[in-house]
Amino acid sequence: MQADDIAQVDEIDREAFPTQLPPPNYRHELQNQLARYIVVCERGTAAAAPEAKPKKGLARLAAWLRGRPHRSDPPPADGEPIVGFAGIWVLSDEAHITNIAVRQAHQRRSVGELLLITLFDLAGDLKASFMTLEVRASNTPAQRLYRKYGFVEVGVRRGYYLDNKEDAIIMSTERLTSASFQARLDQLREDLAKKLGQ
Repeated sequence: MQADDIAQVDEIDREAFPTQLPPPNYRHELQNQLARYIVVCERGTAAAAPEAKPKKGLARLAAWLRGRPHRSDPPPADGEPIVGFAGIWVLSDEAHITNIAVRQAHQRRSVGELLLITLFDLAGDLKASFMTLEVRASNTPAQRLYRKYGFVEVGVRRGYYLDNKEDAIIMSTERLTSASFQARLDQLREDLAKKLGQ
């Protein structure tokens, strides 16, 4: 994510988390030495509506996934729609997921899963040993995704969310460098690449 992406990211954030208070300040986050944020966009679709070419967009995401992109990939060009973003804070050997958000028009197309896999790669590059997150107790679809990728519940933060005092489930992975975790991640990466390539 770069400063030019903030307007689109703010829009996605408001759409995904309309009751979150206070809203995140991504301009500040880009200057936070602990934070790392990524975006995913549809390359070459600046003039098209998000739904215009879903299969072509998914094929691009599959190619992107197979190529194991890195932070050195070119940023979105002017007008390219950002369809999702994600962030982590790296504290000591922990990579803490701050958020994963996808435009409503692109949900249920595995973009969130792609962002999660990319966060694992980024955490590995930054030498994190494990990942943690908080998720709303009522957000069972997100919890299913996190469990699929090896997160387990390790605690509860009572009344964590300010808008409605909902509890947060605290989840964590096993050691990211363990052979079992890496084998699981490699298989899930390949499964997702095949799914997106269809």
